[in-house]
Amino acid sequence: MNTRVKICGITRVEDALEAAKQGSDAIGLVFYAASPRNVSNEVARAIVAALPPFVSVVGLFVNASRANIDAVLAEVRLDVLQFHGDETPDDCTQFNLPFLKAIRVNADTNLLQYANDFRLAQALLLDAHSEAAYGGTGQTFDWNLIPAKLSKPIILAGGLNADNVEQAIMQVKPYAVDVSGGVELSKGIKDADKIAAFMQGVRNASI
Repeated sequence: MNTRVKICGITRVEDALEAAKQGSDAIGLVFYAASPRNVSNEVARAIVAALPPFVSVVGLFVNASRANIDAVLAEVRLDVLQFHGDETPDDCTQFNLPFLKAIRVNADTNLLQYANDFRLAQALLLDAHSEAAYGGTGQTFDWNLIPAKLSKPIILAGGLNADNVEQAIMQVKPYAVDVSGGVELSKGIKDADKIAAFMQGVRNASI
């Protein structure tokens, strides 16, 4: 099975279209004011309206209130919610939408327990642990910390780029990979050549 791809932190229509053209299965829109990749509802609506069919739109939230998420959902069509903070299972299920739960992984992380706690999630998104940020750090983590068999599909994130994505897929065999900084010119501004190189690395590993 080919490895799916999500390109996250999209802030411009042209970058969303480039991601779709190059074969990304999903794009990620960040609704978190502290992130340099944060988008307004207005910008998000324009990006979603421009997308071709069959590209999923994932909305990323970090410890957001229900009112905040409801306000976004009232204006922006999102296919999947991604919870990237300290949300509980109840926090994630109250919107009646498919969701992903991001887990910041270090040596003390019990991924088997997380898979049980968030068993209603479509997948667990595994990212590098950082005390300074909830994601988008550009750091990898030790992929050997991932148990051989989890009860949930894995979306691998954290420091992926064209140079390491093939190795990452061969080692972890995730359902999907998630990239943001690894295909950027600057935070929130994607680079078509880097996207192309990343997608080629994914294809090389999926053959």
